[in-house]
Amino acid sequence: MWDKPELMNTAANLLFGTAALLAFYAALALVIQLPLFPLREVRVSGELAHVTRDEVEELVRRELRGNFFTLDLGAARGAFERLSWVRKVNVRRRWPDRLEVVLEEHVPLARWSDRALVNTRGELFDATYGGRLPRFVGPAGAAKEMAIQFEYFRTSLAAIGLTPVAVQISQRRAWRIHLATGLTLELGREQVEARLTRFVAAYGRTLARLERRVDYVDLRYANGFAVRVPELGFEKPESKRRHAA
Repeated sequence: MWDKPELMNTAANLLFGTAALLAFYAALALVIQLPLFPLREVRVSGELAHVTRDEVEELVRRELRGNFFTLDLGAARGAFERLSWVRKVNVRRRWPDRLEVVLEEHVPLARWSDRALVNTRGELFDATYGGRLPRFVGPAGAAKEMAIQFEYFRTSLAAIGLTPVAVQISQRRAWRIHLATGLTLELGREQVEARLTRFVAAYGRTLARLERRVDYVDLRYANGFAVRVPELGFEKPESKRRHAA
């Protein structure tokens, strides 16, 4: 090798280039660590109804570490995601000194038993909420199905002035709706939407005209429904054949 000048020159150039590159990165790392690129602004946006300014300011003071280059975006995203009302977070740097955070909140739809809340996507989350919400009761994993079905229940019943305050689904997937009036609708497992539609169509000329209070309606019949008047018990309509569902 020593008697080959060209090879020696190539090796020397390679070593020099490597050393220069390492020196450059070392200098760059040193510059980045210096207080030359501070984050001067954290801009938080989104349709926020529950996340407060105080929560955000406290999180920024406590969790965000580093300058424009050294801040761990993944850690920052995780910190915002731990806020109880936050569903989704998008974090990005904006040159020269800003961090932009876009938050998507959970929109509460119902209470899940007595333990959690259900958002409009059927996802469970833990948060404190003082407002009134309907209650869902069902087996594990049923929240999304119930959220989808609830929208149909609520819209259909609103047309006749009724409001669902609780919805139940059993392990066998049988549905029951409790209304604000105290009335319970038994829908069963099959043709759930068709049965409710039939009830809505008949309500104005049947139950709405009764002088006695009805507390239970069984809609699991082929062509009608049975009602229960508290002081009388069940009144089963004549010639109404019931499905086994």
